Amino acid sequence: MRIVAEHLFYTYNPRSPFETAALKDVSLTIEEGEFFGIIGHTGSGKSTFVQHLNGLLRLPSSLKKYRPKKPRKGDVSRPKTVLTVGEFDLADKKTDFRALRRNVGMVFQYPEYQLFAETVAEDVAFGLKNFSEEKLSPEQIAAAVKAALEVVGLDYEEMKDKSPFELSGGQKRRVAIAGVIVTRPEVLVLDEPAAGLDPLGKREVMELLHKLHREWCKTVVIVSHDMDEISENCTRAAVFADGRVRYVLPPRELFRHAAELGEMGLDVPLTAKLCAQLEEAGVHVDCDYTTEDFCRAVLAAWREKKEGAR
Repeated sequence: MRIVAEHLFYTYNPRSPFETAALKDVSLTIEEGEFFGIIGHTGSGKSTFVQHLNGLLRLPSSLKKYRPKKPRKGDVSRPKTVLTVGEFDLADKKTDFRALRRNVGMVFQYPEYQLFAETVAEDVAFGLKNFSEEKLSPEQIAAAVKAALEVVGLDYEEMKDKSPFELSGGQKRRVAIAGVIVTRPEVLVLDEPAAGLDPLGKREVMELLHKLHREWCKTVVIVSHDMDEISENCTRAAVFADGRVRYVLPPRELFRHAAELGEMGLDVPLTAKLCAQLEEAGVHVDCDYTTEDFCRAVLAAWREKKEGAR
């Protein structure tokens, strides 16, 4: 499912003293099959944007009571807003938002805090029952829950009757993700998926997301503050700042704009910093800023220098 946003605006608390423009003419396309990153400091608009993708935040034109306002004399008309996810037109009030949410899974930051059912199986099954087009039999529900738990690395028989609150933090997060992917969404959106985890936990979560990307969800979109996470995992990334999209680039091109990112309050990956330091020392290293490629490029540069010395 290709995601296309054109001229997207969003304002919190309009026509009040607390009015805040969160999105200001955002245009962004995410191709089907991408592992896409969205970065930006707090208040940049990135979370507001992704909440539009499954209709948690709705465009005014998609609401049943919407009536277009007649332009007043002197008003500057905005360009037409376009927001589509695959075949779903999110600007149209006739859109089936229930079907949309079945196809676009949303995992919020610290999803383990949103577990609520008495058993793991009931918690994972909740979304499936909510979004299914037809009534499912207990056997169909059990099979779907089993598949979702197993794809996130949990044993169904061992976990199904346990209380979610008895589990470890890592298990809770996996159960929460299983509860979103149980509908087999084509697009999976995650807000800070590795937040609060130690380095091993972060690596395990990102490995899980790549597994889901290969086997379960065609497109994965992650919102992250961690630049190393973006450089190691994403095919492209969009930088949000002050409600606008400033860059949409592959990581190896994006992190060459270190000065501009710094002005937006963003850091660059450790590998990008090391490349800059090596450049100052007269050693040019061309890599994509993943750890593996950085090590390969440094070793190649060292061998070249060693051969030259001979």
